[in-house]
Amino acid sequence: MSDTSPEGRAEDEAEAPEGSLARSSAVMAAGTIVSRLLGFARAALLASAVGIGLAADTFQVANTLPNQFYLLLAGGVLNAVLVPQITKASTHADGGDRFVNRLITLSLALLLGATLVVTAAAPLLVRLFSQNWSSTALGLATAFALICLPQVFFYGLYTLLGQVLNARGKFAAYMWAPVLANLVAIVGLVFFRLAHAKNIPVADWTPSMVWLLAGTATLGVVAQAVALWLPLRRIGFRYRPVWGFRGVGLGSASRVAVWTFAAVAVSQLGFIVTSKVMTRAGDLLDERHEVGAGIAAYGFAFLLFMLPHSLFTVSLVTALFTRLSQSAHRGDDAEVVSDLGRGLRMPAVLLLPATVAVTVLGPQVARVAFPGNSHEQTLAIAGVMVAMMTGLVPFGWLYLVQRVFYAYEDAKTPFRLQVLVTVVASAVNLTALLAAPGRAGVIVGLGQTVSNLVAALVGFALLRRRLGSLHLSPAVRVYVRLAVASLVAAVPTLVLLWLLGRLGVEAERWSGAAVELALGGAVFVAVALGVAHALRVEEVGQLLDPVTRRLRRRPA
Repeated sequence: MSDTSPEGRAEDEAEAPEGSLARSSAVMAAGTIVSRLLGFARAALLASAVGIGLAADTFQVANTLPNQFYLLLAGGVLNAVLVPQITKASTHADGGDRFVNRLITLSLALLLGATLVVTAAAPLLVRLFSQNWSSTALGLATAFALICLPQVFFYGLYTLLGQVLNARGKFAAYMWAPVLANLVAIVGLVFFRLAHAKNIPVADWTPSMVWLLAGTATLGVVAQAVALWLPLRRIGFRYRPVWGFRGVGLGSASRVAVWTFAAVAVSQLGFIVTSKVMTRAGDLLDERHEVGAGIAAYGFAFLLFMLPHSLFTVSLVTALFTRLSQSAHRGDDAEVVSDLGRGLRMPAVLLLPATVAVTVLGPQVARVAFPGNSHEQTLAIAGVMVAMMTGLVPFGWLYLVQRVFYAYEDAKTPFRLQVLVTVVASAVNLTALLAAPGRAGVIVGLGQTVSNLVAALVGFALLRRRLGSLHLSPAVRVYVRLAVASLVAAVPTLVLLWLLGRLGVEAERWSGAAVELALGGAVFVAVALGVAHALRVEEVGQLLDPVTRRLRRRPA
């Protein structure tokens, strides 16, 4: 029975935002979990089929190009522009449908033209993102790129349709659609693995092999975009091309788009540096017949790094962004600050322990996630991943801070923050050229960590200048207590790993790594959450409350 007293109603109202956000985040996180698990299966199959050598690097560069140019041409722009603009347009007499149709028409036209241009420029782009490759490697990468680059248009279509759904409070389809992309790619990789040997030399690739690997990757992205059409029809949205863009209120959207485009352009310049450093390292390792992290290993490590960020931060902030945009449009700065606090505290319960846990269990995570690799390849991936994971929390901070500015239709400040990120990261990355090639990946990972931390701290200072006090004390207390709990949990986890080693469990084998990860992870989670709960971290109490209630109700 609910509490109908004034105090009870007040408590329900106070808890409502967290409950609503938690439900929306849970729906998105579920889709993300399935998608990411399939993504790991896809990456593991790719590593098993192609390895992490030079041929794998050529495909990694080619298949990364669509993502990079989609982000440059539309990704960040669409994410920053659409939700605030659709939120404002929802007050129109027609619910904003005509305005949204104009936005979609303009965006699709730009996406189509840009996709044709970048696909035609495939040979130049491959050279831009690689370093010291032979003509054979460049040719293979270019063949992959010609098939992969049309993904730019379909990534854009997916984001357009997904952000229309998000702005109307429908989050599930956007997060579940990537499951289709991974399933289609996995089917292609299974066929490839069954039909061809592992670690095929660059010179031995045939057109049918190239089409099978790259073609199924592109077909998956097409399926991901088309899948959103049905949920849009279910909510009553019908797209009709609407041309003519003057005098219809797109001025503020265009200003945000220009600054967002500039920010993404700066980030892509930084990625070019990263790509050149990592492809150079991979090429040197290949020449010396050594095992280490090239661009393919970097990509696998980044996939592992993005898992907790996507599950917790992205899922929460995607739901929060609509609320932030509504509050900013009303001029309710106090509610924006309140939601900022929620966005900082709620993911921390899992992000901070995840950072410490992966630092302790990094090799085991990489071994279980990518079973087709050798022990040396696993350690190379794990080293880059751990370096990245130390910056998991600041990465989430910066992501949230940027969304707060976008909610106010301020894209100029995120641009400045992105310049700071790129300058710091590129400076660190260039030092990797002076180190042994086997250490380049770790240095690049640390550069990512340092750059995001610096930019996030600057972002908080700029937000405080705009909004006044951010009331960060509750968040700071949560982070300190979670850090203490996570460090305490690391001690018995390390002791357990030592004991398992003494008992003959071999971490170099997949089965041994799986045992260590399962047992070590269980101990870490139990101790970390238990200590955090004892330290009165309220968010952990909310996480454990359903379990503890059932235990209390269970008869003796």
